[in-house]
Amino acid sequence: MKHNQAKFSIGQIVHHNLFDYRGVVIDVDSCYQGDDQWYDRMAATRPPKNKPWYQILVHDSDVEAYVSEKNLESDMLQEPVEHPLVPYFFECFENGVYKKKQPIH
Repeated sequence: MKHNQAKFSIGQIVHHNLFDYRGVVIDVDSCYQGDDQWYDRMAATRPPKNKPWYQILVHDSDVEAYVSEKNLESDMLQEPVEHPLVPYFFECFENGVYKKKQPIH
């Protein structure tokens, strides 16, 4: 399978086109990594499996979402995301982007 270039990166704030929520990217897959049962149940619009998918912390909730790139766009607000796991993944919010925590060796 061809490696797909992701449009968004870890720490970037995105907006979900269909469900109108904001969130921050915490992981990127070059293609769909879930199972067929989840896809059939949750991906009602049948986004392409061979394009990038993103793990998102959803703003003003404790929800994590797995979203196709097809359903995301850059968030124009560029304001911080309120989610209890943000401090676990990121050091700070600077210039509209979260900075990843550096691993402790």
